[in-house]
Amino acid sequence: MGVARDERKLLSDLFVELGPDAPTLCGPWRTKDLAAHLVVRERRLDASPGIMLKPFAGHTQRVQDEYAAKPWHELVDMVRQGPPFYSPYALGLVDELANTGEYFIHHEDVRRAQEGWQPRSPDPVRDTALWRMLRLSAKFAYRRSPVGVVLRRPDGESVTAKSGANPVILSGQVGELVLFASGRSAVELEFDGDPAAVSALKALDTGM
Repeated sequence: MGVARDERKLLSDLFVELGPDAPTLCGPWRTKDLAAHLVVRERRLDASPGIMLKPFAGHTQRVQDEYAAKPWHELVDMVRQGPPFYSPYALGLVDELANTGEYFIHHEDVRRAQEGWQPRSPDPVRDTALWRMLRLSAKFAYRRSPVGVVLRRPDGESVTAKSGANPVILSGQVGELVLFASGRSAVELEFDGDPAAVSALKALDTGM
């Protein structure tokens, strides 16, 4: 199994455990809203553009709300089954490239919204895939950073996400680095740099 499929299964199992109304780190979304988002993204090609493009967001929200209102077991089964044959995500390579980060991050969005969460233990296969993804996406994520940004994993390997003055070095497990780059603050990382630069980095919006 690939990392994307592993994370899909783990998230689906967690959905079953927590039910449709558990909190997530995705703003006001409950678990049913997050599950509906994942289904729309993979199954409703007519509605998925609104996930990224504001002019289409109204249609996307209406479709997502329809899915969120479905019986919980039916909605979770759609997530678990994955994309239908006509979806680009049904292709194995596309699934791994596009869904490894998506499902890891959203799995953690659910895990870390629950009381008493702890980071998962390192996993060589998962972390290799996430590091590969991060090396490609980090420059985009930190493109608006007013300070330099260096990402360093525990074995010392690093990537410069943004060149610039007053660089801040973020050190931690690969998953924590991925989550922070995606805008999540519920992470365990070390920030090494000028205090003002660290504050500026923590306040940065890394979204689209």
